Amino acid sequence: MRTLAVIIAIVVLVAIVAILTGFVNLSGRAGEMPRVAVEGGRLPAVNADVGSVDVGTTNTTVEVPKVETERRTVELPKVEVRKPQ
Repeated sequence: MRTLAVIIAIVVLVAIVAILTGFVNLSGRAGEMPRVAVEGGRLPAVNADVGSVDVGTTNTTVEVPKVETERRTVELPKVEVRKPQ
């Protein structure tokens, strides 16, 4: 894979040198975008009968776990970044 990158770099370098020294002369003329015209047609017509959705709330009794927390001292990683002087 690295060899392929070296080969591509050499080819690009040779192409640049060839253009700069005049060995290769690139010339051309300006192009233009094609003209496109759209006429006629129509969008499809769609009729849709859809259901309804009712959204609300209700009261229900459920079991909910009780979670307790406590404070502990733990060791955490520390990272400092300093600007070069």
